[in-house]
Amino acid sequence: MKPKNSTYRSLNTYTKLMRASEAVTSRVHRFLSASKLTISQFGVLEALHHKGSLCQRDIAAKILKSTGNITLVIDNLERHGLVRRERNDDDRRYFTVHLTQAGSKLITGVFADVEAAIVSEMAALTENEQELLGSLCKKLGLKGGGE
Repeated sequence: MKPKNSTYRSLNTYTKLMRASEAVTSRVHRFLSASKLTISQFGVLEALHHKGSLCQRDIAAKILKSTGNITLVIDNLERHGLVRRERNDDDRRYFTVHLTQAGSKLITGVFADVEAAIVSEMAALTENEQELLGSLCKKLGLKGGGE
């Protein structure tokens, strides 16, 4: 058996983390294809649903996407009548994005399915394991932020 040095352990752990993440994400997001939403579109609708109207920059930060990418995603959502942009009167470069009634109805239904799928996936872990995993993921995520 190969000794587990620091490099081997790091690579092995990273591979397991990525495989688990991809597997869980794939199973949870199967509900998005039925609603014809991309993961980014779902993220925008979900952010607006839970946080209320936001500017595009804040939406991008919430779902970890570039502002350029968010513009395209919002263009597509707007074309389908799921969101609307409102220009700020004081700064015409600034837009606030709002859910439409159709967008609110869609995300409410889709989110319920996604939420149930997440709860089902996490049931593979005990409550203590879920807390530990959450804590470890937060620690790992903050490492790059210098905190």
